[in-house]
Amino acid sequence: MLLLLLLLQLLLLLLLQQLLILLHLLPLLLLLLLLLLLLLLPLLLLLLLLLILMLLLMLLLLLLQLLLLLQQLLLLLLLLLLLMLLLLLLLQLLLLLQQQQLLLLLLLLLLLLLLLLLLLLLLLLLLLILLQLLLLLLLLLLLLLLLLLLLLLLLLLLLLVLLLLLLLLLLLLLLLLLLLLLLLRILMLLLLLLLLLLLLLLLLQLLILLLLLSLLLLLLLPVLQLLLLLLQLLLLLLLLPLLQLLMLLLLMLQLLLLLLLLQLLLLLLQLLILLLLLLLPLLLILLLLLLLLLLLQLLLLLLQQLLLPLLLVVLVLIQHCYCYYYYS
Repeated sequence: MLLLLLLLQLLLLLLLQQLLILLHLLPLLLLLLLLLLLLLLPLLLLLLLLLILMLLLMLLLLLLQLLLLLQQLLLLLLLLLLLMLLLLLLLQLLLLLQQQQLLLLLLLLLLLLLLLLLLLLLLLLLLLILLQLLLLLLLLLLLLLLLLLLLLLLLLLLLLVLLLLLLLLLLLLLLLLLLLLLLLRILMLLLLLLLLLLLLLLLLQLLILLLLLSLLLLLLLPVLQLLLLLLQLLLLLLLLPLLQLLMLLLLMLQLLLLLLLLQLLLLLLQLLILLLLLLLPLLLILLLLLLLLLLLQLLLLLLQQLLLPLLLVVLVLIQHCYCYYYYS
């Protein structure tokens, strides 16, 4: 029965070691992905700044064109005023020349008609300039709205950079925690090696005492020492499975902690990808990445559901070993 328990413990230890190796590689890959995103974000910021500068230049050009149109409008208004004054003068002249020659009157009427036509043309030109001015104002408003949208996008990218930096810090903390857990495992293995060395030393003492017992069979003290050493050896042999079970429990707890931390990290990455999808809805690659992360999260949940019964089994085995030691 003890041999079967030891074999089961060894198999569980090997399985947990393989899973821990895979889980140690996942944060490194996620860290590389975050670093790549942090390298790409300054390029996006630079492009946004260039777009904002281009919009500002376009706004300046539109303002200059607006000033020129206003100047043309003022000139047209002056021409209209002059034409109106000229028409008034012609009307007065016609009133004065009503009893004069008929030919001069016809010439003045013709001149009056020409002035009226010119006035109509100037009015049409004025309407066209006003329409162009209105279109320029609309274009100016559109450019201002676009500039505001770009500034908002710039702020969102800055928030995204801050979020990526926060995720990077979380990954670093996760790696430090994994390193501490590995150091703890190394210490447990060293403790196990020390116990094995102690067991070997006790075996050597037992052999020496057996030799002394063969030489000094009539002496009582070596016999008592031999019995004590046998009792120590038996206790070490009984405590060795308990120590292995404790190491197995430590490995399983470590694996559960890694699974929980990776789930948290995957949730943060999902939020990040959703934010990127809101900013850039045409990137279907991010949707695929989000799907892969969801599948990975589902796999981690399944592993966690598998590890919890194993943890219960290990706890039950520890309890049985303790009861066995207590009653023995």
